[in-house]
Amino acid sequence: MARRMTATIALAISIALGGTVLVACGGPDNGVAAKSVSKEPKVLADDLSASEGLLDSSEAVVVSSAGEAEQRRAAAIAVAAKLPMLVLGSESDTESEETALSPKKDARGHVAGAERAKVEKEIDRLGAKTVLTVGAVDITGNNERQIIRDPGTPEGLKEIVGVDFQVLDKPESKPSRAIAEMDADKPSIVAAEASGSKLTQEELDRAHVGKDDKGAQSATLPKGEPKENSKALALAAPGTGLASIATARAAGLNVEWLPVGDARATSESIEAARGDKSIVALGSVFGDAKKFEQTIKLAKDDSIKELPGGGTLLFPGRHLVATYGHPGAAPLGVMGEEDPEDAVKTAKEYVKKYEKFADDPVLPAFEIIASVAQASPGPRGDYSEPAPIESLKPYVDAMTKAGGYVIIDLQPGSADFLDQAKFYEELLKMPNVGLALDAEWKMEPGQVPATEVGHVDAAEVNRVAEWLAKLTRDNKLPQKMLLLHQFQLQMIRNRENLDLSHPELSYVLHADGHGTAEEKFETWNVLLQDLQPEIFEAWKNFIDEDKPMFTPEETMNIEPRPWLITYQ
Repeated sequence: MARRMTATIALAISIALGGTVLVACGGPDNGVAAKSVSKEPKVLADDLSASEGLLDSSEAVVVSSAGEAEQRRAAAIAVAAKLPMLVLGSESDTESEETALSPKKDARGHVAGAERAKVEKEIDRLGAKTVLTVGAVDITGNNERQIIRDPGTPEGLKEIVGVDFQVLDKPESKPSRAIAEMDADKPSIVAAEASGSKLTQEELDRAHVGKDDKGAQSATLPKGEPKENSKALALAAPGTGLASIATARAAGLNVEWLPVGDARATSESIEAARGDKSIVALGSVFGDAKKFEQTIKLAKDDSIKELPGGGTLLFPGRHLVATYGHPGAAPLGVMGEEDPEDAVKTAKEYVKKYEKFADDPVLPAFEIIASVAQASPGPRGDYSEPAPIESLKPYVDAMTKAGGYVIIDLQPGSADFLDQAKFYEELLKMPNVGLALDAEWKMEPGQVPATEVGHVDAAEVNRVAEWLAKLTRDNKLPQKMLLLHQFQLQMIRNRENLDLSHPELSYVLHADGHGTAEEKFETWNVLLQDLQPEIFEAWKNFIDEDKPMFTPEETMNIEPRPWLITYQ
């Protein structure tokens, strides 16, 4: 579970140690004995699994308490010393399975940690004779194990590890990435004053800091010298524990950091998956073994085209800014006010306004209303008029040429969503075209669009999802968006029963509230309550109806930050 950065204990421990000088040394041989990595894709769900799965032995190990600052500091020490790392948890540090598996999990990479007995058992299995502790770690030395306490200063760490530590004046936004990409010869730690709290004396006493403890006053730290394993690769992502990353590096693995726990996320990860290396996933954020095998299989398929911006996974890793409308129908949205080329220019102008506020690439998009709800039954008696594909194609082609994304939006009246989706199969076979279901315009028999707000049941959405996933899979397409419009809870009934198991699809909820900021946020917060973590968020700015319309900066400051922003 993501938590705000807590204070490092550097100063407190430095005082407790009374300026003790600790000497660094290299262990005999390589210090760390790594296991061979099997060819089959493997998920190592936590730091204990990483240690058990990657290492046979280690002369020394770094153990951190569960605080964020302590884990960040301990991971830097472990990377610099080329040693494995474990996290000692507490009863209050727990994480739900739902949070652990979320593709949107916070990038900080801090974990709840394991109970003391399990940590000590793993230390014994590794045969570690030296343990360096960071934080209030209640592990004591004995005749076969010496404890070194974090000295709390860059100078003290240099004495232990033998390298200079750069001191950062503030924490990184993505420390998991920092640890994955850190140069072991140029490690960094965060300054103690960058976070305000301090450990209590009770916590220090519980950790025996400054008390008699074998090795606490004079000790040496063996360093690992792992042999690089060029035949295997570890994948990390937001939500991967820092300890797991440090341990994988100690085992000689290169660690590739991805913006999400999925091998399809970037061109680099796809290239790695298509090579002959064994792939290890670090953290439950990659899913269970079955899901990871599925995504690796999809990443390995070189017949699948990449999305605009790279990779075959839609979100996260990019933001889309879209204009909304229907060709030639200005009242239905800004996109339809212009010809295809001018509409692309308008979308690109919006993109430019967002780029400076985004950490990820921002791409242009269209959301094209393909079937339009009608006030009269029409020839089919379903109160909906599907536009012919040839009328939409110029807009789709123009945005495709511009390197953007297109969403085909359905207003079905009393027709079935699946039947209308199949009508646009030709367009949906394109790699950069997704599908939107607008339940506002989904009517029961006898209902008339615009006289009341429609709704759809999860069962109907699931039928569409199953068909769209198969279409994507059979045609070797990259992950495809399935967008659900909603501004009232009743619009998507039994939402908790949505089948989100299709790796071919990226599920997005579009919150369509308009009005004042307070009214929009009221809708936003209600719709996001109990939203499944597999579903990404989208936000709509109404050019005429919002009072006032949010600026790009205000839009990107919304929590959670939307992945898709549309203008209507």
